[in-house]
Amino acid sequence: MKKKTYEELIKESPVTYEMYAEMVDDGNRYEISDGVLELMSPAPTPTHQSFVYELQYKLNASCRNEYIIYSAPIDVILSDTEVRQPDLIMIHRSRMDIIEKRGINGAPDLVVEISSKHSRRRDKVQKRIAYAKYGVPEYWIIDLTNFTLEQHVLEGERYELAEVYAEDETIRSQIVACASFSMNELVWSLPVHPDLLD
Repeated sequence: MKKKTYEELIKESPVTYEMYAEMVDDGNRYEISDGVLELMSPAPTPTHQSFVYELQYKLNASCRNEYIIYSAPIDVILSDTEVRQPDLIMIHRSRMDIIEKRGINGAPDLVVEISSKHSRRRDKVQKRIAYAKYGVPEYWIIDLTNFTLEQHVLEGERYELAEVYAEDETIRSQIVACASFSMNELVWSLPVHPDLLD
């Protein structure tokens, strides 16, 4: 069977994980949102990439005995027509059966998206709805424009904004109790401070 390109697949509906997995690799990153293939925003900035690394390092230091932590790119297959690539995910070791060769087959315990001006609407609206629909217990949205962390906790079928953390406030989670850090700790750990970049 001939592999299809992005241009060919966006004309089909719904797009499934199998179609997505068989498409031509053109070097871009894609997600499937409710059966629609979406091209992800431009490549992450150096600050974004450094922040993901520092956050993963911090979480590994305190949580690796309880959780497995992955950073993008990795497919999180929430359903056959909902495939996401979060910036960072955590899966409790008691649920390792959702880790498969092709990716993560089911809802992680925690999903983290680091928002940019290109992804803000997708992260705060579309992904928040999708992660709640498929039962992700906790969702963090980190905004690098003001270095805040929004903590969304699943209540029934919807997320409630539990807290917004900034500066030296210690981030705490009932779902991921081992997590304990502040936004300033992460910012001060960056190899190049964002204010020094053009």
